[in-house]
Amino acid sequence: MQTEASPLVDKFQLTEDHDSVFPKGVPWVRYHGKYNDLSINIVCPGKDSSLGVDSVGTVSVSLLTYASVQALHPDIIINAGTAGGFKAKGACIGDVFLVSNVAFHDRRIPIPVFDLYGVGSRQAFYTPNLAKELNLKVGKLSTGDSLDMSPVDEAAILANDASVKDMEGAAVAYVADLLKVPAIFLKAVTDIIDGDKPTAEEFLQNLAAVCLALDQTVTQVVDFIVGKSFSEL
Repeated sequence: MQTEASPLVDKFQLTEDHDSVFPKGVPWVRYHGKYNDLSINIVCPGKDSSLGVDSVGTVSVSLLTYASVQALHPDIIINAGTAGGFKAKGACIGDVFLVSNVAFHDRRIPIPVFDLYGVGSRQAFYTPNLAKELNLKVGKLSTGDSLDMSPVDEAAILANDASVKDMEGAAVAYVADLLKVPAIFLKAVTDIIDGDKPTAEEFLQNLAAVCLALDQTVTQVVDFIVGKSFSEL
């Protein structure tokens, strides 16, 4: 979402690309620039052309991730965004989780082997030194295309052993795995799913403040990456 990206665009002093590397007519937005000898690109799905809201969800982010890798050839992807968290897994508002594993919870295909394909479990790029240095909480991420959580989704999320839940991560992981680009996932908690407040209300209430916490952590991660090889992460 633009709200999630804006603090980082300002932090890294990036410039919006008006001569887009993306196909003509798509709403995708790219910011780019240099930071501590790194070439940084921040890409957002942009606004839906009909409704004017952020293009959230797995379809838009998978298309954007694929097009970005093809056009920009990144060494590493950082999927940074907000998520719901589970207090049963130790999540608190404002926590930023470094994701260890990702999976889907709403792709139900009750046929042998297809069921595993639907869940699409994948391991994020392993960064033990990063987790230790920044003292980040580590947990699993479950992804689906709905903000709320139906009982059947809840059962799948529990089966995924998820600490956090979002609407994009596993789709990014799918494309990253397909194109063999290492991917790191940072998810900042805006709402407590197993708490006593309505998810949408809590999400909107905390979004701006939590994006600042995400901005701080992403900056620390980028600073840590500078000058290091993959094996040092």
